Amino acid sequence: VQLQASGGGLVQAGGSLRLSCVASGRTVSNYALGWFRLAPGKEREFVAAITWSVGSTYYADSVKGRFTISRDNAKNTMYLQMNSLKPDDTAVYYCAAQRYGVYRDQRAYDYWGRGTLVTVSS
Repeated sequence: VQLQASGGGLVQAGGSLRLSCVASGRTVSNYALGWFRLAPGKEREFVAAITWSVGSTYYADSVKGRFTISRDNAKNTMYLQMNSLKPDDTAVYYCAAQRYGVYRDQRAYDYWGRGTLVTVSS
């Protein structure tokens, strides 16, 4: 599975961005896809995940209520709608795919895309 993330950019605090992750190479119908982020000086952390077949969603507490993960089966694309952005959300965001059902643990993810940088100014 190849993953390509896009949609990052510079936004003011309180603003919104939508990230996209296009999956290619093989069907992801049996996979779960997730978003992780890596902020300066911090470890990479789980943000959100979605199971491709059923569409069950999972969120980190820090983004719950502000971020929404979704997918478009026809386009093989996953999205992360980010609202009410805060400076603490500044990070490189990565999309990843896995088949093990352990959604919050990055070690369960087999495939990773290149990141897209999100910068939130105060």
